[in-house]
Amino acid sequence: MESPTRQTLEKIHQIRRELLSLCRSIWPQRDAINSLIRDGYELISREVQVYLRDCYDHIIQLLDMVETYRELASSLMDVYLSSVSNKMSEVMKTLTVISTIFIPLTFVVGIYGMNFNPQVSPLNMPELNWYWGYPLVWAVMLAIAAGLVSFFWRHGWFSNFSTLKKR
Repeated sequence: MESPTRQTLEKIHQIRRELLSLCRSIWPQRDAINSLIRDGYELISREVQVYLRDCYDHIIQLLDMVETYRELASSLMDVYLSSVSNKMSEVMKTLTVISTIFIPLTFVVGIYGMNFNPQVSPLNMPELNWYWGYPLVWAVMLAIAAGLVSFFWRHGWFSNFSTLKKR
Protein backbone atom coordinates (compact mmCIF):
# COMPACT_ATOMS: atom_id res chain seq x y z
CA MET A 1 0.00 0.00 0.00
CA GLU A 2 2.67 2.51 0.97
CA SER A 3 5.12 1.79 -1.81
CA PRO A 4 3.55 -0.06 -4.74
CA THR A 5 6.11 -1.48 -7.14
CA ARG A 6 6.06 -3.21 -10.49
CA GLN A 7 7.17 -6.45 -8.77
CA THR A 8 4.00 -6.38 -6.65
CA LEU A 9 1.87 -6.15 -9.77
CA GLU A 10 3.78 -9.00 -11.42
CA LYS A 11 3.42 -11.17 -8.30
CA ILE A 12 -0.36 -10.58 -8.21
CA HIS A 13 -0.62 -11.52 -11.90
CA GLN A 14 1.45 -14.65 -11.30
CA ILE A 15 -0.80 -15.71 -8.41
CA ARG A 16 -3.93 -15.12 -10.51
CA ARG A 17 -2.49 -17.22 -13.36
CA GLU A 18 -1.58 -20.04 -10.97
CA LEU A 19 -5.06 -20.01 -9.44
CA LEU A 20 -6.64 -20.12 -12.88
CA SER A 21 -4.40 -23.01 -13.87
CA LEU A 22 -5.30 -24.83 -10.65
CA CYS A 23 -9.00 -24.30 -11.32
CA ARG A 24 -8.62 -25.66 -14.85
CA SER A 25 -6.83 -28.73 -13.44
CA ILE A 26 -9.43 -29.47 -10.78
CA TRP A 27 -12.54 -28.98 -12.92
CA PRO A 28 -12.07 -32.13 -15.09
CA GLN A 29 -11.45 -34.17 -11.92
CA ARG A 30 -14.80 -33.03 -10.59
CA ASP A 31 -16.56 -34.09 -13.79
CA ALA A 32 -14.83 -37.48 -13.88
CA ILE A 33 -15.64 -38.36 -10.27
CA ASN A 34 -19.19 -37.09 -10.67
CA SER A 35 -19.58 -39.36 -13.68
CA LEU A 36 -18.29 -42.36 -11.71
CA ILE A 37 -20.69 -41.64 -8.84
CA ARG A 38 -23.71 -40.92 -11.03
CA ASP A 39 -23.42 -43.78 -13.52
CA GLY A 40 -22.71 -46.48 -10.93
CA TYR A 41 -20.51 -48.95 -12.81
CA GLU A 42 -20.56 -52.63 -11.76
CA LEU A 43 -16.84 -52.59 -10.98
CA ILE A 44 -17.27 -49.90 -8.36
CA SER A 45 -18.49 -51.24 -5.04
CA ARG A 46 -20.62 -49.32 -2.54
CA GLU A 47 -17.61 -48.77 -0.28
CA VAL A 48 -15.67 -47.21 -3.15
CA GLN A 49 -18.66 -45.03 -4.05
CA VAL A 50 -18.61 -43.63 -0.50
CA TYR A 51 -14.95 -42.71 -0.98
CA LEU A 52 -15.71 -41.22 -4.40
CA ARG A 53 -18.44 -39.03 -2.86
CA ASP A 54 -15.94 -37.93 -0.24
CA CYS A 55 -13.42 -37.09 -3.01
CA TYR A 56 -16.14 -35.22 -4.87
CA ASP A 57 -16.89 -33.15 -1.75
CA HIS A 58 -13.19 -32.36 -1.36
CA ILE A 59 -12.97 -31.27 -5.00
CA ILE A 60 -15.97 -28.97 -4.56
CA GLN A 61 -14.31 -27.46 -1.47
CA LEU A 62 -11.08 -26.99 -3.42
CA LEU A 63 -12.90 -25.24 -6.24
CA ASP A 64 -14.61 -22.94 -3.73
CA MET A 65 -11.27 -22.15 -2.11
CA VAL A 66 -9.63 -21.43 -5.46
CA GLU A 67 -12.51 -19.12 -6.42
CA THR A 68 -12.21 -17.33 -3.07
CA TYR A 69 -8.48 -16.84 -3.59
CA ARG A 70 -9.06 -15.61 -7.13
CA GLU A 71 -11.47 -13.00 -5.79
CA LEU A 72 -8.89 -12.02 -3.17
CA ALA A 73 -6.25 -11.66 -5.89
CA SER A 74 -8.63 -9.48 -7.89
CA SER A 75 -9.26 -7.28 -4.86
CA LEU A 76 -5.50 -7.09 -4.29
CA MET A 77 -5.16 -5.83 -7.86
CA ASP A 78 -7.80 -3.19 -7.14
CA VAL A 79 -5.96 -2.12 -3.98
CA TYR A 80 -2.68 -1.95 -5.91
CA LEU A 81 -4.20 0.19 -8.66
CA SER A 82 -5.84 2.42 -6.05
CA SER A 83 -2.56 2.97 -4.21
CA VAL A 84 -0.77 3.78 -7.48
CA SER A 85 -3.54 6.23 -8.31
CA ASN A 86 -3.28 7.85 -4.87
CA LYS A 87 0.48 8.18 -5.23
CA MET A 88 0.04 9.78 -8.67
CA SER A 89 -2.56 12.12 -7.22
CA GLU A 90 -0.13 13.31 -4.55
CA VAL A 91 2.57 13.92 -7.18
CA MET A 92 0.10 15.86 -9.33
CA LYS A 93 -0.91 17.91 -6.29
CA THR A 94 2.73 18.83 -5.68
CA LEU A 95 3.25 19.80 -9.30
CA THR A 96 0.03 21.83 -9.28
CA VAL A 97 1.13 23.83 -6.25
CA ILE A 98 4.53 24.54 -7.77
CA SER A 99 3.01 25.51 -11.12
CA THR A 100 0.37 27.69 -9.53
CA ILE A 101 3.00 29.62 -7.62
CA PHE A 102 5.29 30.13 -10.61
CA ILE A 103 2.76 30.86 -13.38
CA PRO A 104 1.88 34.38 -12.15
CA LEU A 105 5.56 35.10 -11.58
CA THR A 106 6.34 33.96 -15.12
CA PHE A 107 3.60 36.27 -16.39
CA VAL A 108 5.06 39.30 -14.61
CA VAL A 109 8.60 38.51 -15.75
CA GLY A 110 7.33 37.94 -19.30
CA ILE A 111 5.75 41.39 -19.43
CA TYR A 112 8.82 43.12 -18.05
CA GLY A 113 11.08 41.12 -20.34
CA MET A 114 9.54 42.65 -23.48
CA ASN A 115 11.94 45.62 -23.41
CA PHE A 116 9.50 48.46 -23.97
CA ASN A 117 10.88 51.87 -24.82
CA PRO A 118 9.19 54.47 -22.60
CA GLN A 119 10.62 57.33 -24.73
CA VAL A 120 8.52 56.33 -27.76
CA SER A 121 5.17 56.36 -25.95
CA PRO A 122 4.11 57.37 -22.43
CA LEU A 123 1.98 54.17 -22.32
CA ASN A 124 5.10 52.00 -22.57
CA MET A 125 5.76 51.14 -18.93
CA PRO A 126 6.95 54.34 -17.34
CA GLU A 127 8.08 52.37 -14.28
CA LEU A 128 11.05 51.13 -16.31
CA ASN A 129 12.65 54.53 -15.71
CA TRP A 130 11.72 54.75 -12.02
CA TYR A 131 14.57 54.57 -9.55
CA TRP A 132 12.78 51.92 -7.44
CA GLY A 133 11.10 50.14 -10.40
CA TYR A 134 13.22 46.98 -10.34
CA PRO A 135 12.95 46.42 -6.57
CA LEU A 136 9.21 47.17 -6.80
CA VAL A 137 8.72 44.40 -9.39
CA TRP A 138 10.65 42.01 -7.13
CA ALA A 139 8.50 43.01 -4.18
CA VAL A 140 5.30 42.44 -6.19
CA MET A 141 6.51 39.02 -7.34
CA LEU A 142 7.51 38.00 -3.80
CA ALA A 143 4.14 39.22 -2.51
CA ILE A 144 2.33 37.15 -5.15
CA ALA A 145 4.36 34.05 -4.26
CA ALA A 146 3.89 34.59 -0.52
CA GLY A 147 0.16 35.15 -1.01
CA LEU A 148 -0.20 31.92 -2.96
CA VAL A 149 1.86 29.93 -0.45
CA SER A 150 -0.27 31.39 2.36
CA PHE A 151 -3.47 30.49 0.50
CA PHE A 152 -2.33 26.90 -0.03
CA TRP A 153 -1.14 26.64 3.57
CA ARG A 154 -4.53 27.76 4.92
CA HIS A 155 -6.32 25.26 2.71
CA GLY A 156 -4.10 22.38 3.91
CA TRP A 157 -2.31 21.64 0.66
CA PHE A 158 1.09 21.42 2.36
CA SER A 159 -0.01 18.90 4.99
CA ASN A 160 0.68 15.85 2.77
CA PHE A 161 4.11 16.90 1.51
CA SER A 162 5.85 15.47 4.57
CA THR A 163 4.45 12.00 3.72
CA LEU A 164 5.81 12.24 0.18
CA LYS A 165 9.38 12.61 1.45
CA LYS A 166 9.11 9.40 3.56
CA ARG A 167 8.31 7.29 0.51
